[in-house]
Amino acid sequence: MAALVHFRAGHDDSTTDDTLFSLIADDLLSQGYSIRPGALPCDLADDLLAYQHSLSTQKYEHAGIGRGDDFLHNDFVRTDEICWINGESAPGKRWLDWTSRLQQFLNRRLYLGLFSFESHFAHYASGSYYKRHYDAFRGETNRILSLVTYLNPGWAHDDGGEMVLYRDDNDLEGIKVVPLHGTLALFLSEEFPHEVLPAKRDRYSVAGWFRVNTSIAGKIDPPR
Repeated sequence: MAALVHFRAGHDDSTTDDTLFSLIADDLLSQGYSIRPGALPCDLADDLLAYQHSLSTQKYEHAGIGRGDDFLHNDFVRTDEICWINGESAPGKRWLDWTSRLQQFLNRRLYLGLFSFESHFAHYASGSYYKRHYDAFRGETNRILSLVTYLNPGWAHDDGGEMVLYRDDNDLEGIKVVPLHGTLALFLSEEFPHEVLPAKRDRYSVAGWFRVNTSIAGKIDPPR
């Protein structure tokens, strides 16, 4: 298992961000994923959590799999609920601004050609899960880089709810990522299967994906 390097961002300023972004870029270049406990700026993590807790149940939708005409609900695969982030709220806008700076940095450093970003709040009630899956399929060139940040202060190891990141289809052990508040996990979407294990308490996070532009002949990507 790779060592998890702790990096605590105290203030959301460009110098601190660039230091973190550089560490993430180095991780992605060397191993295809980056796990940074407590690295999201504290005030941003706190604002996102407070806003997610303020959301009414009517704002959430039952999560599914697939996009557009291929979308379907499947409780065998996943049982979480989600709320898309559109930047209308102040915390949502701050989050999108921060990920935009990350996108620009990674494009400069790694030449990934990241074109857009989509993300949603995710709530896993006690016992909810998301079974092993890929965020993108090889050759479809849509989601390039996956990003998850966790919003769970005081999370204990026996609370469960880890994301397990597998190195490939043959990996049965994986790397367990505890959903501690402010932890960031990024990985190449086509390369790493992963799953979310059931938790013993409510589990909150934001999941997002950086994409390339695959809109052609008037067909807008991504579909909603």
